[in-house]
Amino acid sequence: MKFVTIVFAFVVLATNVLASPKPDGYTTKFDNINIDEYLNNPILLKNNCNCLLDKGACTPEMEELKSHLPEAIETGCAKCSSKQKEVAEKVMKNLEEHHLEDCYKPLLEKYDSTGEYQKKYGASGGY
Repeated sequence: MKFVTIVFAFVVLATNVLASPKPDGYTTKFDNINIDEYLNNPILLKNNCNCLLDKGACTPEMEELKSHLPEAIETGCAKCSSKQKEVAEKVMKNLEEHHLEDCYKPLLEKYDSTGEYQKKYGASGGY
């Protein structure tokens, strides 16, 4: 689950996550968003998932986000704040429980088809 958590550390903050990056990481400007509102918005959740899966249109922010995913996945989200990691964990638990087939599993297939990063980061979640 850690691998997908890394992916969604970005998705949760996609509306402008990279707008004002810190020198040593991603912006913390949106760390206080109401994640429950995001998780209860099926349209936003589906659109962002489809964007990451190349199955739908992306906002400019999501396009930029996708360009940074390889680095984030490779480094275990080293530039993410602890708050971003915490929120990502919550998002991933929600996706695994409520969107297993339509988002969670397809993200694993697309971004970690060999299971390399799941092995690297472990399957239990957390950092």
